[in-house]
Amino acid sequence: MRPMRFMRELPKVELHAHLNGSVSFQTIEKLIRRKPQLNIEHSMTAIGKGQRRTLDECFQVFKVIHQLVDSEEDIFMVATDVIKEFAADGVKYLELRSTPREETTTGLTKRRYIETVIKAIQQCKRERVDIDVRFLVAIDRRNGSQVAMETVQLAEEFLLSSDGLVIGIDLSGDPTVGHGRDLLSALQKAKDSGLKLSLHLSEVPSQHDETDLLLNIPPDRIGHGTFLHPEMGGSQGLVDKVVQNNIPLELCLTSNVKGQTVQCYAEHHFKYWYQMGHPVVICTDDKGVFATDLSQEYKMAATTFGLSHEAVWKLSQQAIDYIFAPDSVKEQLKQKWRDLQPQEFK
Repeated sequence: MRPMRFMRELPKVELHAHLNGSVSFQTIEKLIRRKPQLNIEHSMTAIGKGQRRTLDECFQVFKVIHQLVDSEEDIFMVATDVIKEFAADGVKYLELRSTPREETTTGLTKRRYIETVIKAIQQCKRERVDIDVRFLVAIDRRNGSQVAMETVQLAEEFLLSSDGLVIGIDLSGDPTVGHGRDLLSALQKAKDSGLKLSLHLSEVPSQHDETDLLLNIPPDRIGHGTFLHPEMGGSQGLVDKVVQNNIPLELCLTSNVKGQTVQCYAEHHFKYWYQMGHPVVICTDDKGVFATDLSQEYKMAATTFGLSHEAVWKLSQQAIDYIFAPDSVKEQLKQKWRDLQPQEFK
């Protein structure tokens, strides 16, 4: 079977997808038509093939997208489109993440923001879209400790009232702003209440102290972890903590290369962790902004690091163990993978 066809047909798990960063070209088109007064062009919302941006420039792209997505109607359309696009790419289980925002001009509140994402998930379920979707409420580190605590309180409410759809907390935002120590109490509160934690860690160099501090919680998964290991300027001590706690890493190849935190695909830290046999999950991060999808990310990993189709299948199947949903959901997914498994891998 041709490699790309295999990747498309491969059942997949996506565990690191920011809602606003996942908005496709087609959806952006609809949003731009709705808001012509903003004078926004496509080139301002995505980073095309062969293009690179600094991390700071990547965050500027999000600011533009936020201008386009500022009402309940926008969020509902964006979320349903994103879910259906992941499903069309063979993703069977998806954890979306987003920071709840308020917009005075449209009357959007943080609570309504989360409710609208939940509505979109439920709508796709009603339409029998072949994908199981959960939601992680994101803390934007730029907003400080008080807002972080408010976000956790909201997430705790939805953990109890969303019928298992809200399952965790994401810590993200510009990694060069603020310090993790200010968010420790909010993150600890979240963990104590039963929310799962996925934390962006070591996205940029020289964050040893913060990373060390946050690894002590410890998180349930790590986003990126680019500079954890010694070859990337991290330390053996940090690696040991990750390994001892068996914390899976969510790795986003194209995002890191286009965002210039990794020089090229061949130097991506996927290789370091994969060869060690440590749990890793291939993810997209922001499929819209970085003009990719999960099938392409798997193909990139396979061609760059010489993975056979069978190794790719195994990588995809093992990702089920690292989802935040209950064991009953894991078992259903494993059955789905068994049903779809090519004969030659059995």
